[in-house]
Amino acid sequence: MSLAYLVKRLVYLLITALVVSIIVFGITQILPANAAQMLLGEFATPEALAAIEARLGLDQPAYRQYLDWIGGVLVGDFGTSLRTGLPVGPTVVDAMSRSLTLAGLSLLMVTIVAIPLGVLAAVYQGRKIDLGVSLTSYIGVSLPEFVLATLLLVWLTRPELGWFPASGYVPFADDPLKALWHLALPVLTLTIVLTAHVMRMVRSEMVDVLHSDYVRAADLRGLPRHSVLFRHALRNSLLPTITVLALDVGYLIGGIIVVEEIFAFPGVGRLLIVAVQQRDLPLIQAGALIMAMTYAFSNLLADFAYAYLDRRIQYD
Repeated sequence: MSLAYLVKRLVYLLITALVVSIIVFGITQILPANAAQMLLGEFATPEALAAIEARLGLDQPAYRQYLDWIGGVLVGDFGTSLRTGLPVGPTVVDAMSRSLTLAGLSLLMVTIVAIPLGVLAAVYQGRKIDLGVSLTSYIGVSLPEFVLATLLLVWLTRPELGWFPASGYVPFADDPLKALWHLALPVLTLTIVLTAHVMRMVRSEMVDVLHSDYVRAADLRGLPRHSVLFRHALRNSLLPTITVLALDVGYLIGGIIVVEEIFAFPGVGRLLIVAVQQRDLPLIQAGALIMAMTYAFSNLLADFAYAYLDRRIQYD
């Protein structure tokens, strides 16, 4: 990968960030209700509303508010939360770190489970293993995350069982085992939903690659079966899977909001829901911008993975 290509992609990321910031800011400007009204309550006097709008800069033209906000973002200042009075940047970063932990564990589990099952289904195409994997993937695809999360919450958190907690979060620094225990159900929900998509993709690509000429040639040369499967077939069939995983990051960013709300997980998704309900504009703007840029960076990392897995891919 050339330096010029990397610089070009970083410039595209900056342009994406600029466009996303404009869209996010514009959406917050058309939200119903007034942020000052939400802060002071419905019985606030016009004088009090005017004073709070002047203090927060809400009486300025929209373009001026945007320039003030984006100028602060460029120096790392995302503003102050209207609801708590705390700096928005550290609040969103802390919540985003918890959400990324949840998303990272889910993607790790998906990779560990989906790729081997997809390979098995392709190798034993048309047999019982293949049918079982296909049936499981159909069930996973047909269950939305909010339905699956609710079912797991009802089935596995009953007091008489005591298997999993219904909600809450424990930092890994305090107690790693208890932290994993609280993360188990949210991770399981996202893993089941995403595994179905990735498993079907791996199976489809592996079936095509196993019937290719170079795999037949490797078999005819007498190479061990595991070497043919993992060094030749799987390596080439993973490229479309990486695309799916990169897109799943965007799905996780959207789906994680629902999962976090159901399990009362203090991530960025739940933070944004509270911010929207309270019309906390700086928090909404910062959270949406950081989530969008996380998705953009995941696509850049996917391009790096393409070049690593397939040496024929050169970015110039």
